[in-house]
Amino acid sequence: MATTADVRHELASLADPRRAEGSSRFLQMIPGGYGEGDRAIGVSVPEQRRVAARCWRDLSLAETAELLSSSVHEERLTSLFILVRKFTKGDEEERGQIFRLVLANTGRINNWDLVDSSAPYIVGPWLIDKDRGVLDRLAGSSLVWDRRIAIMATFAFIKAGDFNWTFRLSERLLRDPHDLVHKAVGWMLREAGNRDRAAEEEFLARHYRVMPRVMLRYAIEKFEPQRRREYLTGVVQMTDDAGWWAR
Repeated sequence: MATTADVRHELASLADPRRAEGSSRFLQMIPGGYGEGDRAIGVSVPEQRRVAARCWRDLSLAETAELLSSSVHEERLTSLFILVRKFTKGDEEERGQIFRLVLANTGRINNWDLVDSSAPYIVGPWLIDKDRGVLDRLAGSSLVWDRRIAIMATFAFIKAGDFNWTFRLSERLLRDPHDLVHKAVGWMLREAGNRDRAAEEEFLARHYRVMPRVMLRYAIEKFEPQRRREYLTGVVQMTDDAGWWAR
């Protein structure tokens, strides 16, 4: 039976100082960076996933929560991989416990990779058939990670063909001060557009002129080159397919 100590020992055995240096730069664990104060030991994501796959059944939720409170980035990410596996395989009671555990620890889910590895696979799926008001609270939080969790959670809704909350939160986050939120909003708009291009372009028609540039670029990344140029230059001719026109 694996324990929290076993997971930490295995991750430590896989640590690579050179990889840790690169991860620290990539995730901005540097003075003034959004990940300042975090610590990487240099374990690759595939290796972390393999550790999680071997250990997830053995660790209790309390032990997994202990990993989530770690000062080591890879230990927190591995704990989230474990929680996703437990959530996917768990019954309704355990899934609810995991959802509440994640929301109680958003201050530890404090980088984009941690958010993106958990919100679309735990927060969103739990809320599919439930009151989603918690997403409004998260979107209004002063913590950038809460706001990214809110929009990334809607990926689960998008996959189910429901774009309403993606557009609702995207509109609310249009003037967010952080580029990590801009990127996440643009990404989710793009995912909605991959499934319903007209719905995305209807949203863009109302907002593309005021959207942060990086948000717009992410949102239109899969558009045809000419269409991207139209949005980026601010001269957009809408088509009958979308049902409206604008310049």
